[in-house]
Amino acid sequence: MFARAIHTKARIKALVRYPVRWYTERNLLKLKERGFIQDVFPAESIDKARSMLGSSACQTVYAGFDPTANSLHVGNLLVLIGLLHTQRAGHQPIALVGGATGLIGDPSGRKTERQQLETEIVEHNVECIKRQIETIFSNHERFFWDRPASPLKPVLVVNNADWYRQYSFVDFMANVGRHFRMGAMLSRSSVQSRLTSESGMSFTEFSYQLFQAYDWLHLLRHHNCRFQLGGSDQMGNIMSGQELISRTDGKEVFGLTLPLITNEEGDKFGKSAGNAVWLAEERTSPYTMYQFFVRTPDSEVEKLLRLLSFLPVQTIEQTMARHRRTPELWEAQKLLAAELTKLVHGETGLQKAMAISSALYNGDLSALEQLEVRDVAQSFGGAPLCEILPEPGMTVLDVALRARCFPTQADAERIIRAGGFSINLKKAKNPAEVLSPSVHILSNRISLLRVGKRNYYIVKWLL
Repeated sequence: MFARAIHTKARIKALVRYPVRWYTERNLLKLKERGFIQDVFPAESIDKARSMLGSSACQTVYAGFDPTANSLHVGNLLVLIGLLHTQRAGHQPIALVGGATGLIGDPSGRKTERQQLETEIVEHNVECIKRQIETIFSNHERFFWDRPASPLKPVLVVNNADWYRQYSFVDFMANVGRHFRMGAMLSRSSVQSRLTSESGMSFTEFSYQLFQAYDWLHLLRHHNCRFQLGGSDQMGNIMSGQELISRTDGKEVFGLTLPLITNEEGDKFGKSAGNAVWLAEERTSPYTMYQFFVRTPDSEVEKLLRLLSFLPVQTIEQTMARHRRTPELWEAQKLLAAELTKLVHGETGLQKAMAISSALYNGDLSALEQLEVRDVAQSFGGAPLCEILPEPGMTVLDVALRARCFPTQADAERIIRAGGFSINLKKAKNPAEVLSPSVHILSNRISLLRVGKRNYYIVKWLL
């Protein structure tokens, strides 16, 4: 569950360890009774921050996202859900997309410098991520918010390029840079790890913390933003913002940090082996995302349910109790997958994912027949799509060759006879078998071909 840490000036103190949702002041005792609060802090500033978040007065909380790609990935979900929890508690969430800082690159958690992106690419990425964030917040309100009588404050998505365009480099260094101290900047863990690395650190990356700090100052002055939310790797940048605000405006602000989620190998969540699980449907289909969470190890699934869902603790505990009795049903993993697929892709996306899953794992072709050909092709990892005009007497071998399932006819005949070829999840072992529309073609004019266990091909019949 996500651990929030409150940072005041140069001190980092833990506020809440492993809560399931963002609770207002009246629910803190309930959290303590459930064992999700660990008070390991001196009361002075922690109590003030907790009181501000728990009062009826609206606070503004922001989190930043760098547009290094045209989509966020599942590793960004925890911060997005953190913002959603602040919204659920009646506060104003701000999602900052770094159209300016994306050109610099955040060195946090990296061993080498990011590849510099062209301005046009960053601008395109900003627009894509902005729409993505707005969609997720819209899905949350539509499918997860059960108190329509208490309307949520709409998320405000801002682009820091809007204020840096009007700020010259000389003015920025003169007015902002003078408030930073080299000793503090060099002491940041993100800087230290890079200074001692073989690749070193460029001045561009070193300056990143100045810009993130000023982002917070700008949001404080224009939106009275007193809280910043980020992963634990953002601790140094958050502290830089606190120090800048303390020196320029003399106001007390608070940082909320969330843990970085990693897999069993220690890789960042959703990015192992360089294959990110993206939130954009065009890059990762709802089915692929659904299956990613279905494959969550038993040792991790309860933690992710607490971190990434809005389910009550009691529901999670009851689900886990049933899961431990019958782990072969994967109930907890399926619940996690359904919750997150619906949050990101809505009910339509979840229905597509479950239809593909049902077809593959339960042999339920009726679910597959409800989908468009584009959805089927995308769900199978961008499986090759071939349009074929049926001809009388067309055989299993003919369709396999026209769909380019095999490099040669000899390979096709050998593998088909060996049972390595399927049409609509049924093995076709006779290359000379004539195709039958009732058997080999679904009602939506699609045939799903498979070679081996994982190589899919989609045929759209031009009937």
